Amino acid sequence: MTTKAAWNAKELTVGQLAERSGVAVSTLHFYESKALIKSRRTAGNQRRYSRDSLRRVAFIKLAQRIGIPLKVIGEALAELPDERTPTRADWARLSAAWRAELDDRILQLQRLRDDLTDCIGCGCLSLESCPVANPHDRLGDEGPGARRIDTRLCPPQSCQS
Repeated sequence: MTTKAAWNAKELTVGQLAERSGVAVSTLHFYESKALIKSRRTAGNQRRYSRDSLRRVAFIKLAQRIGIPLKVIGEALAELPDERTPTRADWARLSAAWRAELDDRILQLQRLRDDLTDCIGCGCLSLESCPVANPHDRLGDEGPGARRIDTRLCPPQSCQS
């Protein structure tokens, strides 16, 4: 059991940061090993995190929830000055770079949802609707995989779902 941090505490123990952020201690250690957050060590070799680590952990959790890889999150956090709490403007600037990727994922999920019961977009011609959706197996000429669903393979303007 950890001791709740005072509202005005400048530093948090790993347990306090875990409790307050809702992230396991092991996850915080992992984040630290990936340089997403950092701590200082006390004379007794205990970790102490600055208060801004709470906002950084919240940023990491939200970015992960929307599917941003940790490497990309780390690159975004590296753009921020050390020892400064990320602001709303920081979040807006960093997340703007992710908008196109998120829009693409949304489109892929919509295609998958709409075609899930009828076609998986593979170009196999094994279902009755495949000759309609993929006449003469034109998608097979473009390569393997779920061509109609994966927007990296079939951009929105060239595929009809």
